[in-house]
This record gives sequence, C-alpha cells and structure tokens, in this order.
Amino acid sequence: MVIDGVNVSFAGIDDYSEKEAQNYVDYVRERVTEPLKSIIVKLCDDGKVDVDYTVQGEKFERIRRITGYLVGTTDRWNDAKKAEEHERVKHNIFAE
Repeated sequence: MVIDGVNVSFAGIDDYSEKEAQNYVDYVRERVTEPLKSIIVKLCDDGKVDVDYTVQGEKFERIRRITGYLVGTTDRWNDAKKAEEHERVKHNIFAE
C-alpha cells in the first residue's frame, strides 16, 4: 500500500491496517531527513518487528572543469573539446 507517497509492505504480518502503516511512515520520517521511497515491516521470531526503509536518491549534475571553466553538460562542445574530454584519465571514487 502507498501511504503519503511511500510504498509500505508487510512481511510475515497478515493483519495490518492503513493506520498502522501510517504510524510506521511517521516513525521513520521522525528519524530520517531524506525523502522516503519504501518501507518494509518484517515480523521477527521474537515477536518484534524490523523496519527496513529506502530513501530516494538525490539528483545531481556533474560539473567538469575544462581549461579553467566550470561546465555542466558537454552538448555545446565542439569536436576537439569532446575528444579532449574523452581522452582524459577518469578516476573512480571508492566509498568505504
């Protein structure tokens, strides 16, 4: 079910209400600053619940520095500038 734009699903719980789903959405929103995408509520063996959630990714625009100028897109570049960018060494960013 979708509550306030958040997809809420229950695993191992057969009887749940829309109000209960709304309570889980409110609970997670109090603790998370990013926009929520989905919530999964799982029933554990000890009778407690585990709440997993995913957030929506932030949209960003890549900015390149070419000969001292900051540019966002390459759609207005000439062939020489596109070739220069293509030949550059690209470095990966590794998150630990």
